[in-house]
Amino acid sequence: MTRSRRWGCQGCSRTLDARLTQAQGGELGHLDFLQVLCQDEISRRETVALERRLRKARFEQQATLEGFDFTASPKPSAAQIRDLAALRWLHSGEPVILFGPVGVGKTHVAQALGHQAVRQGAGVRLAKTSRILAELAGGHADRTWDKRLRELVRPDLLLLDDFAMRQLTAPQADNLYELVSERQGRPLIITSNRAPSDWCPLFPQVIMNGPSYRPDKRLKGPTDKPPVG
Repeated sequence: MTRSRRWGCQGCSRTLDARLTQAQGGELGHLDFLQVLCQDEISRRETVALERRLRKARFEQQATLEGFDFTASPKPSAAQIRDLAALRWLHSGEPVILFGPVGVGKTHVAQALGHQAVRQGAGVRLAKTSRILAELAGGHADRTWDKRLRELVRPDLLLLDDFAMRQLTAPQADNLYELVSERQGRPLIITSNRAPSDWCPLFPQVIMNGPSYRPDKRLKGPTDKPPVG
């Protein structure tokens, strides 16, 4: 039986020799020896979990807020980014929209915020919006749409990169609506080259006008008469 199996923890086995040397040298008492071994295992498990969440996030690069050059552009300001880095929006389930021209760092900031969320234990998924729509469209073809939708709803935070790049078809708009609806109460980060005010024309639209279709609070019967006086 290997030493790691005897102890039942990989983190302990990796540092056991060093900890034994410390104990034999009088640096660690019996209780301290056990405590540091347990802490070694806790640290190992936290590292493994962090690496697993980072893999699932599918970041294009391991961007961090520490690596963002705030001097390259006056917007976003360092104060705005620090406010977003507090992740209050993550815990309250609010969306974050980052829009502006190509090259200003939208995707970097989005991934950095996602990285920050991962470090706090959140499950994150990044994807180009076009790929998300293609993935959902493929689900209609092979009857896995519900499963694919659940996979996109599951992460605590979803990052939709390059949103509103081109006009959406009716099925794409329907799929996007279903995704956003199912994720109600769960945060989104959206990056776009277009301002939100320019998004409406990209969706299929039917202009409806006329009197209100909502019925009156009290339905009138055929014998109802208008009030007198």
